[in-house]
Amino acid sequence: MAYKLNVNGRVTTVDVSPDTPLLWVIRDVLNLHGTKYGCGIGQCGACTVHLGGRAVRSCQTPVSAATSAPITTIEGLSADGTHPVQVAWQEIDVPQCGYCQAGQMMSAAALLARNPKPSDKEIDSAMNGNLCRCGTYLRIRQAIHKAAEHGNTASARTVQTAEASGIK
Repeated sequence: MAYKLNVNGRVTTVDVSPDTPLLWVIRDVLNLHGTKYGCGIGQCGACTVHLGGRAVRSCQTPVSAATSAPITTIEGLSADGTHPVQVAWQEIDVPQCGYCQAGQMMSAAALLARNPKPSDKEIDSAMNGNLCRCGTYLRIRQAIHKAAEHGNTASARTVQTAEASGIK
């Protein structure tokens, strides 16, 4: 079946089964490989993307449920890597192996779009569903605070997109 998707600001049509996970459409059909497969059951957060500005697990989101709102992957967060979260991740040197980091950054960007100055407790709560086998949680929290200091105008646009799409 054909589905029209808005991925990273680009409208495209994909011909896949309605129950195909958005993750596989992103990776295998659209050839955007920044979004990772981690567990396949929505528990690790490696596959996190934004759907209408909200962080969702793309491994558990059927493509048929993703047609009504813009989709943003790690590649669309910033074309040149200057999103405040991406900059902060580099400044703090967050990644160790790096596998989970795209999902971590997408969850962090969604958090900052909703709450530009989160507390440690709010960060921990928002990031709870993202697992890091290397244990970089303290650096992730530092980077989120650093991104908040830098300002988060890019994430503010994500919230506006979500509100315009009727998603809260």
